This record gives sequence, structure tokens and C-alpha cells, in this order.
Amino acid sequence: MIHPTRTNLLLIKEKSSSVSNSIGILKSRRQALIIEFLKTSNPYLESRKTIRKLYGDSIAQLFLSIGNEGEDMINSITEVTARDFNIEITGRKLWGLDYKEISPRESAVREINKRNYDIRFTTPNLEEATWRFEKIVDVILDIAEYDNKLQRLSREIIQTTRRVRVLEERILPRLKKDIKSITQYLGERERETYFRLKQFKEIKQALVRC
Repeated sequence: MIHPTRTNLLLIKEKSSSVSNSIGILKSRRQALIIEFLKTSNPYLESRKTIRKLYGDSIAQLFLSIGNEGEDMINSITEVTARDFNIEITGRKLWGLDYKEISPRESAVREINKRNYDIRFTTPNLEEATWRFEKIVDVILDIAEYDNKLQRLSREIIQTTRRVRVLEERILPRLKKDIKSITQYLGERERETYFRLKQFKEIKQALVRC
């Protein structure tokens, strides 16, 4: 039980004001995170659609090239075209939220004459399949970046919503209740004091008349 004094009343009012300001700041932050979430989710969903289409077309072209070049030749081409991707992951911040981002990188799609095999002995189907699979790698890297950001944003939005709910539904109502209780107590005490002073004045005046 908080001692009902004017000092405590001022402290609680100040705390209540601080909590209200915190709620406003958290709501603004949540709104900004939601906007960023929606902005990121759109290209994320589009990238997934792109992968589905590219993959279907790539498989179709690959089967045609296997029929033309043969599976052994395709396997040998796969070995000579294998390579490592130097991907650098950096940290970023958004409204105090940490998330990972893939630094600008070279595209996985190569020019047709830079694939380490003689294109004179391959068919357009293989070149088309190769281009599409390389394009899929680019899109997958984009999705990996979007996915990390979306996960961090969604968790932070949920946590911020919980904080706002606790402040709005528990802490702020309790502070307002304490303010009301102390204000009522101080008001009653002031009325009692005023009544006693009035009685004392009336008694004093009666004694003077006597």
C-alpha cells in the first residue's frame, strides 16, 4: 500500500505520464516495424513465386537436354561448372532491431562463354536450363535475406505488442487507481481539516462572547 501523501501523488502522476509516453513510443515503433514487415513480405512472396516458376521451367529444359546430350555429359558439365560463392553477411539495425543482410554480391548468372565448357557441343535446352538454375540461386539468396529479416521483424512486433498490452492493461490502470485513491484520501483529509478549523473558530468565537 502506497502511503497517501502529496509527494507520492506527484511521483505516481509523473510515473503515469512516463508510462503513457512509453506506450506512445512503443506503438509508433510497432507501426514502423509493421510497415517494414509488409514492405519486406511483398518481395519475399514474389521471390517464392519466381522460384516455383523458374524451377518448373528449369526441370523441363534439363530433361530435354539430358535426352540430347546424355546424362554422363550433363554430370561432367556439372563438375566443371561448380564454384564457390563468396557471400558476406553483415549486421543491420532498424529501430533498434538487429538483423542480418547479405552484402551486395556478384550475380550467380554467368555469361554463356564463361561457364568453363565448350558451348559448341551443347544444345539451347542446356543453356536455358543452366541460366534458369543460376537465376534460382540469385533468388534463393534474396529469399534467405528476406526470411531472416521477416523472422526478426515478426518476433519484435509480437514482443512490442506484449509490452504495450502489459503497460496498457496492467501498469497504467494500477497507477491511475493509485492516483484516484490518494486524491480521494487527500480530499477527505482536507475536508476534515477544514471542518475542524471551522469548529475551532466557532468555539473560539463563543468563548470570546462569554
